[in-house]
Amino acid sequence: MQIRLFIKPGCPWCDEAIDWLTTNGIPFTILDVVRDPAARAEMFDLTGQTKAPCIDVDDHILADFGADELEAWWDKMKFPMP
Repeated sequence: MQIRLFIKPGCPWCDEAIDWLTTNGIPFTILDVVRDPAARAEMFDLTGQTKAPCIDVDDHILADFGADELEAWWDKMKFPMP
């Protein structure tokens, strides 16, 4: 699985997403949309918005969410847990 998390540093929802993924042992790549204009442009292309966090799991996108929504989406999509 390729998991990419688009974040804005200092964003509490982004921190929650990082914590949830880390706690569950899920490997992921962080893309900082504040420091990386290409990541910001890609996030906008994928989601149509500029709010973070956004996650891309094998081309399945969840945008502008909290940890509870991430967990429910993960279960709904039937993504495996390590």
